[in-house]
Amino acid sequence: MTTDVRVLKRSEWDHWYGRLELAFGGVLETREERELFRDLTEVDRSIGVWDGEECVGTAGAFSFRLSVPGGGFVPAAGVTMVSVAATHRRRGVLTSMMRRQLDDVREWGEPLAVLTASEPAIYGRFGYGVATHQLSLDIDSSRVRIAAPPGTDDIRLRFVPVADAAEVCEQIYRHTIGSRPGMPARTPGWERLPLLDPPSEREGASPMQCVLAERDGEVVGFVRFHNKPEWNSSGPNGSITVRHVDALDPAAYAALWRFVFDIDLTSTVHSRNRPVDDPLLGMVSDIRRCDVRVRDSLHVRLVDVGAALAARTYQASVDVVFEVADAFCPWNEGRWRLTGDAKGASCERTREAPDLALSVRELGAAYLGGVSLSSLAGAGRVRELRDGTLAAASLAFGSDPAPWLPHGF
Repeated sequence: MTTDVRVLKRSEWDHWYGRLELAFGGVLETREERELFRDLTEVDRSIGVWDGEECVGTAGAFSFRLSVPGGGFVPAAGVTMVSVAATHRRRGVLTSMMRRQLDDVREWGEPLAVLTASEPAIYGRFGYGVATHQLSLDIDSSRVRIAAPPGTDDIRLRFVPVADAAEVCEQIYRHTIGSRPGMPARTPGWERLPLLDPPSEREGASPMQCVLAERDGEVVGFVRFHNKPEWNSSGPNGSITVRHVDALDPAAYAALWRFVFDIDLTSTVHSRNRPVDDPLLGMVSDIRRCDVRVRDSLHVRLVDVGAALAARTYQASVDVVFEVADAFCPWNEGRWRLTGDAKGASCERTREAPDLALSVRELGAAYLGGVSLSSLAGAGRVRELRDGTLAAASLAFGSDPAPWLPHGF
């Protein structure tokens, strides 16, 4: 099979995106969704694999700035829209796109590539490590209560049309993005993403609703949600699905959760993407009735090991030499000496004896501070070559609070 891997042309977008939809089951998106992703697609950073006139592979890369430990932001390629036609499996199409894409990202000078995976087993062989996780909760709100901190009763709540509240909700997001690693700084256009509300994703629930939390006339938080009324022989048994919730302080956060717990005619609250250390876990009266589950979220790939490790800070002093394996991007292979602390870091090539041996996949997993080097060592994926260096490096790489990706891309 002879194929051609090349940069997308704007005139090819409809065909290219249609192949992506077909690869993900052939269910067409709404016009609003298509228009949004047409506008967001950076065609000069998107590639297709072509077999004659037919597109058989797709991949794109958004221009992101990702928050990292220490509160800074690092340029990152947000890998997206990856698909291979069912007729062209196991022919090297995905590998050819990953090869071209990582070469391009290196040329663009972006030290990181990040993605969310439809199937988490796919991308490890290309050097991506699972760096953040997300909580899903199904809460029995008829029996679980919120322990509200002082000031919760001073919060005023009011319904506002989703579109009317969009800008103030975006301001809340911009205020919080530096508080956790793993959060992308949204460039113009991306504020439309959380407003998408296709009926196909509501599962019979209401259109998205929005409630603002205010203190002394200032907006200090918001929740966007769906209400699904249901009845059985015992009476009302509706549910609330929380799409987005954020607040500037604990009282406002508690007020918003207490509100959704107490909505009439409902007995269950669903939430599909919260941080693993969400303060909600410390507010609920019965964690067992919250059915907490964890799954992978953001996968991180260090495209330039030296630049990436130097671009974040470390919560404890670190001076360690890594022996890095990276068969897919061999420019990263070899020994790197990382020195740093909470004020800054440097990472340079060295010939010194290594302290820890690992692959670039493990560095990606540990990069945002949510997965410890010690836990990876316990899984046999990091080897300590000099006594005491693992614990020190693992401590330095950690992050409090935990990293979190608030939305896909």
